[in-house]
Amino acid sequence: MCSASGGEALKGEGGDAKDGERADKRVYRPMTETMRTNLNPAHLFALLKSHNTTFFAGVPDSLLKDICAYITENVPAEQHVISANEGTALATAAGYYLATRNIPCVYLQNSGLGNLVNPLLSLCSAKVYSIPVLIMIGWRGEPGVKDEPQHLVQGRLTPGLLDEMGVPYEILPEYSDGAFDVLEKAYKYMQTEKAPFALLVKKSTFEQYDLAASTIEQGSFSAPGMLHREEVLERIIATFPEEPLVTTTGFTSREVFELRKEAGQTHEQDFLTVGSMGHCSSIAMGIALSKPRTQVLCVDGDGAAIMHMGSLVTNGGSGLHNFKHVLINNAVHDSVGGQPTGANAVDFPAIAQACGYKKSWSVCQAEQIDGALEELRQSSGPCFLEIKVLPGAREDLGRPTTSTAENRDAFMNMLDRL
Repeated sequence: MCSASGGEALKGEGGDAKDGERADKRVYRPMTETMRTNLNPAHLFALLKSHNTTFFAGVPDSLLKDICAYITENVPAEQHVISANEGTALATAAGYYLATRNIPCVYLQNSGLGNLVNPLLSLCSAKVYSIPVLIMIGWRGEPGVKDEPQHLVQGRLTPGLLDEMGVPYEILPEYSDGAFDVLEKAYKYMQTEKAPFALLVKKSTFEQYDLAASTIEQGSFSAPGMLHREEVLERIIATFPEEPLVTTTGFTSREVFELRKEAGQTHEQDFLTVGSMGHCSSIAMGIALSKPRTQVLCVDGDGAAIMHMGSLVTNGGSGLHNFKHVLINNAVHDSVGGQPTGANAVDFPAIAQACGYKKSWSVCQAEQIDGALEELRQSSGPCFLEIKVLPGAREDLGRPTTSTAENRDAFMNMLDRL
């Protein structure tokens, strides 16, 4: 049976007042071993630097957002490359190792492992050129953790893929002592075997570290009269009210879904490319080839377009009069932390024209957009329209509430009627 207070129990059993006072003043520490810890990005960076890893290349990921932000703000530009895709990141890192003999770090989301396979197995493998690289992988779709459907299959298979490729790995602990021990093991392996080693990074491993607003602004667009992506999407939907839209990965597809919902419209016109970053325009081209009597619109993003820019050659050379390509360019990886894509310095219309698009142009002011979209609608394709926008999305942006299978079936049924 519990007594009312420790002080009363002492007094009632012959304890003096001083003993009771001491008991009342005791402060008990919380059970710290049950409290969640997070790894400080600066601490991990210091551990990597202690092993002479000062060069970083990769494609930003939401689970790596905090360490990527720290690297972006604390590593000189010549030592940090935000790459077009994961394969080019690994190749760049390999080149750095060849020139310096220092082990570099490549970061990516596990969805990018497919892009990584070729240089990983045919360049860095111990059976080819034997190049050590520390590969830091955001583990989206980790079994037992709620995630979006496009990540679940990849997440379940990630450890097995690394095993099949002969890449040893460890899960990065979310506390400093554990991170130290894992890195000691990783670097011992890389230095001995001269081969890559991977770190799997779970959700919420790192303490929060946000890019400064000035850093995001420096790499993006900012001018009077510019709109945000969602405002542009609203105008696209109004200009192409019946045409099929193929929307790119990230916030774009989520915003289109929300706009349809708010307008009381169905989602059957939109194929939401929730994964397959960089392949949106190729999906749209496949549809345009099969439905020559209807306009097909690809709504692309700058980071995605850069990731597989070679598809512009195929799209432009197709000669498809019904293929319309809109690139919404905010020059940042918006949905994974705001790191720059480098798209603020790219002349996309010139590239599109060189790749065979019949017409290509760019706008950025709100008053230009409606006219440009109508011109796109009236022109014979393949056409390419770049619309430069401000970075950022609204805080309450939701996610699609229909399943990917429901989206596919509704979209295919709509295409059947065309």
